[in-house]
Amino acid sequence: MKAQAASQQDFDNAVQNNLAAKATVATAEAQIKTSEAAVETAKINLNFTRLVAPIDGVAGQAQLQVGALVSPSSPAVTTVSTVDPIKVYFTVSEQEYLDFHRRFPTEASLEAERKQLPLQLILADGTVYAHEGRVSFADRSVNQSTGAIRIAGLFPNPGNLLRPGGYGRVRAPIRSVPGALLVPQRAVSDLQGSYQVAVVDSENKVGVRTVKVGDRAGSMWIIEEGLKPGDYVIAEGVQKVRPGTQVHPKPFAVAATGAKGL
Repeated sequence: MKAQAASQQDFDNAVQNNLAAKATVATAEAQIKTSEAAVETAKINLNFTRLVAPIDGVAGQAQLQVGALVSPSSPAVTTVSTVDPIKVYFTVSEQEYLDFHRRFPTEASLEAERKQLPLQLILADGTVYAHEGRVSFADRSVNQSTGAIRIAGLFPNPGNLLRPGGYGRVRAPIRSVPGALLVPQRAVSDLQGSYQVAVVDSENKVGVRTVKVGDRAGSMWIIEEGLKPGDYVIAEGVQKVRPGTQVHPKPFAVAATGAKGL
C-alpha cells in the first residue's frame, strides 16, 4: 500500500513548477546564446574599423577620417608604399645596353654579372647614398622616343630615408680600363667628328694633337690614342692659343690621371 505523503494536488503543482523552472532555464540559455552571438557580431564589426595593409611600408596621408563609413565602393583610405628595399628607376642608352650584354657569352654569366654589379645612388643634395644597390630588372622594350631602356635597381632603405618620387642619379662601374689616360672634357675639341687637344712641349710651346677618344668617366674623357703619360694638356683657355704659341703654363686645379692638365 502506497504512503500518501502529499496530496495529489500538491504533487501536480510541484510537477508543473518543475516544468516551468526548466522552461525558464531553457529561455535563459537561449538568451545567453543570443547575447554571445551579439558579442561575436560586435567583435567582427569592431575588427572592420581597423585597416591592416597586407604589406610593410610607409602610409600616405589618410583620405578618410575617423568615423567615416567605409564600403567597397568608397575611395582609397590611403596609399602604402614598400620602401625597404626601394626601387630606383634609371635609363641607359640602347648602345650601352647592347655593349654590356655582348661582353657575356651566356645568359648565366650575364645574370651573375647583373646580380653582383654594384649601383651607387647620388642623392638630390649631391651626396652619395650609404648603401649599394643591385640591378633588379630591365624593361621589356626600348623607348622609341628616347632610344633608352628603363632599368630598376633595388637599394636597402633602413630608416626609410628614401621616399617614392625622390630624385637621384645612378652610376655603376660597367667597364674597367687599366692604365687609362684621362683628360678633362673641356680640353677636348670636337671638329666635325675629329677630336683634338692642345699640348705644351718641353719648351712651353703649344702643339695640336689629333686624338681618339673612348668612354667618358664623370667630367673626364678616356684618350685611347694620340697622347702618352706625361704629356701636358691645356684644359683652360684652349680657344686662345694657336700652334707654336709660347705660353707660361700653370697646373690645372683638378689634375687628371695619366696626362697632366695645364
